[in-house]
Amino acid sequence: MKKKIITFGEIMMRLMPQGYYRFAQAERFDVTYAGGEANVAVSLANYGMDAEFVTKVPANEIGQCAINALRKYGVETKHINRGGDRLGIYFVEKGASQRPTKVIYDRFGSAIAEADLTDFDWNEIFEGADWFHFTGITPALSENCIRLCKAALIEAKKKGITISCDLNYRNKLWSKERARQVMSELCGYVDICIANEEDAADIFDIYASSTDVASGKIDYNSYEEVAKKLAGKFDFKKVAITLRESVSANDNIWSSMLYENEQCYFSKKYQMHIVDRLGGGDSFCGAFIYGCLQELDPQNCIDFAVAASCLKHSIEGDFNQVSVDEVFHLANGNLSGRVQR
Repeated sequence: MKKKIITFGEIMMRLMPQGYYRFAQAERFDVTYAGGEANVAVSLANYGMDAEFVTKVPANEIGQCAINALRKYGVETKHINRGGDRLGIYFVEKGASQRPTKVIYDRFGSAIAEADLTDFDWNEIFEGADWFHFTGITPALSENCIRLCKAALIEAKKKGITISCDLNYRNKLWSKERARQVMSELCGYVDICIANEEDAADIFDIYASSTDVASGKIDYNSYEEVAKKLAGKFDFKKVAITLRESVSANDNIWSSMLYENEQCYFSKKYQMHIVDRLGGGDSFCGAFIYGCLQELDPQNCIDFAVAASCLKHSIEGDFNQVSVDEVFHLANGNLSGRVQR
């Protein structure tokens, strides 16, 4: 029997100049649709899971385009609420060499940011669900979204559903102080915490020693202590942390670690030449959730997740369009990228 996963958040229109053009050079923009929790749902649907995304989009053609983008990959959309004035937008200028990728948000007043508690029946939405996933981006959107997240978490906990959260701090959406206040409360409901190498420091003042993310210097062993402190603070059952060493905008070294049952597991490392890095963390979340639901042992679970997210960096757009077989192929050691005939 397939496991059912519910994800909740915002889906947006992504507008990007073609190739490596800067915003000032662009005469046209390519359109795709994406959002943290939507990206996770697409990954899980690609792996054959019963994945559903919940949000609110305007009742017009643009809102329908966002829904169609999810349906294309088999994501269930039956509980998406239609209403509100606009779909959020974000602009992406792809970085190269030492020039970083830039993201500009235009999401204020979006349909989901202005949604209220009457827009979602969480008792009905969670019927038959095994897992609920959200990110720290969603409560950052508005006070309404904080209330919506809390209502969903209370209902999911009541039903005994496993809850995962990607901390995903965004300084363009809220302050560290507000994030700490809100996420400290919401994380009390969470079973499994997922973070990147900066989130614990940004939100909870939990720092990895001998690490300077801006320079690309990471002390891997210090993240065991970060994970241990997070687990101790919130009683998380598992803490997974992605670890990115930035050589340049095009080249990163990618790995991760898992802390579970007071044991630490480090994944393989991948040296990546990046096509599109947005959605990399979400692809990790989707693969990690899949590994947990498939009851992979901790080492294989973290290796599967980091391999899946490594492959995502080679794919245009936020959605990770890879299969389980492709991920295992890489996780099991085929690193050459040779033509398959």
